[in-house]
Amino acid sequence: MARRALKLASLVAATSGTYLYGNKFLDPNDFGVVRVGRAIATTAVITYDYLTSLRSVPYGSEEYDFLKSQVHLRSAERLRELCCANRGTFIKVGQHLGALDYLLPEEYTRTLKVLHSQAPQSTREEVEQVIREDLGKEIKELFVSFEDTPLGAASLAQVHKAVLQDGRTVAVKIQHPKVQAQSSKDILLMEVLLLVVKQIFPDFEFMWLVEEAKKNLPLELDFLNEGRNAEKVANMLKNFDFLKVPRIYWELSTRRVLLMEFMEGGQVNDRAYMERNGINVNEISRNLGKLYSEMIFVNGFVHCDPHPGNVLVKKCPASGKAHIILLDHGLYQVLSEPFRMDYCRLWQALIKADMKRVQKYSRRLGAGDLYPLFACMLTARSWESVNRGIDRSPVSASEDVEIRSNAAAYLPQITQLLNNVPRQMLLLLKTNDLLRGIESALHTRASASSFLNMSRCCIRAVSTYQRSKSHSLYRRAQISFTEALSLWQINLYELFLWLKGSQLGNWVIALLSWMHHST
Repeated sequence: MARRALKLASLVAATSGTYLYGNKFLDPNDFGVVRVGRAIATTAVITYDYLTSLRSVPYGSEEYDFLKSQVHLRSAERLRELCCANRGTFIKVGQHLGALDYLLPEEYTRTLKVLHSQAPQSTREEVEQVIREDLGKEIKELFVSFEDTPLGAASLAQVHKAVLQDGRTVAVKIQHPKVQAQSSKDILLMEVLLLVVKQIFPDFEFMWLVEEAKKNLPLELDFLNEGRNAEKVANMLKNFDFLKVPRIYWELSTRRVLLMEFMEGGQVNDRAYMERNGINVNEISRNLGKLYSEMIFVNGFVHCDPHPGNVLVKKCPASGKAHIILLDHGLYQVLSEPFRMDYCRLWQALIKADMKRVQKYSRRLGAGDLYPLFACMLTARSWESVNRGIDRSPVSASEDVEIRSNAAAYLPQITQLLNNVPRQMLLLLKTNDLLRGIESALHTRASASSFLNMSRCCIRAVSTYQRSKSHSLYRRAQISFTEALSLWQINLYELFLWLKGSQLGNWVIALLSWMHHST
């Protein structure tokens, strides 16, 4: 039966290619019947597997759960093979799915994560062609040296180390030559296939994935836009002296070629690298949290691809300070003011375990009656932990397993939520999961300091918004006083936590205890 499905898919692929060619919507020389046929065949086999493998097994039984896990794994592996074969946009979308650790079944996220290390590489000839077309010169005219082996290759581009004629060492980001032409066609193909699958499985709500790709891919393929984002975030966060963003060399940058200052370091999830180089792991985790709290809650301009290859750490030999190097500025989410305020207030409610406000602001953000699930998705904590207070206890191994299991058990509800929440929320959820992955690797997840930094930023953001809406001098002064008092309380609590965990604090507690017993 599966073989017949594959034959049917191939026939449909050939017919589709002819139809598209005849109507001149797509160029089959770029797209190819093989490329289309491969996607259709993979979708058909995955659909057939889900339809038949679970049909005769009682729903909810141990056998059903076991078989469902096996189908998830087989389907994820087929999807991974499709992404690797079709490359470009397919790998980009696969990477996005692989980052949704606590939102999709573990079989999918674990299998698709490898796409970050299996991105295609352009040949030397293709690299030379792009540079020649965009900069009008040969590589040897522009650079004293140009390393053939890329520093890293991603779904849309790859980066080479080079030295300019004036001696500056640079990173050269070069777009894969066929990606631009194929991206819109790939998205159209995905949209058609997802619509077909939705007809078979009405609960399948993944059209948000295509909508996000439609919106974000053109921006990511414009390297001039990436350069502007890099300069904007560097200026926006200039008060953080630990943050380093590569300088852009505009005179040699185009929509497909981006020249940047060369920076290197260890990946932010490499705990062993930090220990070897005398870098404080807790400080890095704390500073990364500060950066993202500032971007999300205060500025509403968020770098949405913080996977470890895009966030490096390095100890400055001169000062001894650890720097965070933020790379790849193609994907940013701009948050509207109403959304940002609701999101701030929701996180304040989650930190305080104020369940009435959690429900209120979750509903305002589109969660409806699924607000308990939404709170668990945002925090990657169990509903019990959310009710108790997410800052009260660290994440246990059993709770982490429970959350991951729930991603599979509640997949229809999760996809419904993703379809209902504002589009701005989707990239934030992905960003949250990537940051949690880093914290897990560093063993700093759910630390008290991360919640304190979030609280500070939420207080500042809400107070700034309230002052901007107030026309009374007295009211603005009142808001400023309340803000200062709240921030002072957080600082005091942070000092208490520091004393509690320090040797000095232990001595003070021992002294007070001795004085108490003496009296």
